[in-house]
Amino acid sequence: MECYKFQLVAIVSLVLLLPSTHGWGKEGHAIVCKIAQSRLSDAAADAVKQLLPAYAQNDLSSVCSWADSVRFYTRWSGPLHFADSPDKLCNYDFDRDCKDQSGVKGRCVVGAIGNFTDQLLTYKTKSNSEYNLTQSLLYLSHFMGDVHQPLHVGFTSDKGGNTIEVRWFRKKENLHHIWDVSIIETAEEKYYNSNMDDFTADLQKNITKGSWAKEVKGWETCDNNEVSCANVYASEGIKEACEYAYKDVTDGETLSDDYFESRLPVVQLRLAQGGVRLAATLNRIFG
Repeated sequence: MECYKFQLVAIVSLVLLLPSTHGWGKEGHAIVCKIAQSRLSDAAADAVKQLLPAYAQNDLSSVCSWADSVRFYTRWSGPLHFADSPDKLCNYDFDRDCKDQSGVKGRCVVGAIGNFTDQLLTYKTKSNSEYNLTQSLLYLSHFMGDVHQPLHVGFTSDKGGNTIEVRWFRKKENLHHIWDVSIIETAEEKYYNSNMDDFTADLQKNITKGSWAKEVKGWETCDNNEVSCANVYASEGIKEACEYAYKDVTDGETLSDDYFESRLPVVQLRLAQGGVRLAATLNRIFG
């Protein structure tokens, strides 16, 4: 996959002026990165600290949505946020699905994760690296969140739910935005007094001591000693998109309590998996 370079510092000042409009949403990505940073090995934690821009103050979550903001200026990066597949097949295939509108293979979120993983593997020889490894870290962290949002591996015809117009309680939204933002915001408002840190802490408790604790090792593992295994994550995502995101949804309908309560556990699971797997990938890269 072609490596695109640009001046990170010049773009940062523009990013601070713009809202983040894609991906899980700013809070969803922050949650993934908070979970990940809390699970880093000493070696990975040090590498992340060295690579983060100074203004982040060693807080990966504070820059986890950076990739969304800069896509206004880096048009080439747009296709790297998703990997849509043909309608109703409910499976993901790299050769079929990982390409941009021009048919260039590897230009999807799965290919991007592999690409930026490979770039970060040059960290120990960074004095000779041809890559901007700060950029690589920020992209990898963001795309690991994206691939765990089911509608980032949704159907091609509706652009991952972006063209399905519904109401979220009384507010008009598209289905993609509901999965990016609305379910998380509603959960925080309803159960956590609009406090993202409390929402995140609950996920972390379930990861370390609760209902997911026995599954975490499986989440972290990649077959064949791979450093990252985004094909697996995308395959999970499209199945969940079919079984939960798209299921029983028609254009123009109102989604409220029933949809929220039945889909929230899926969102919580995918946020947790995204954080655990980002940490595991960074630990393998820098370990």
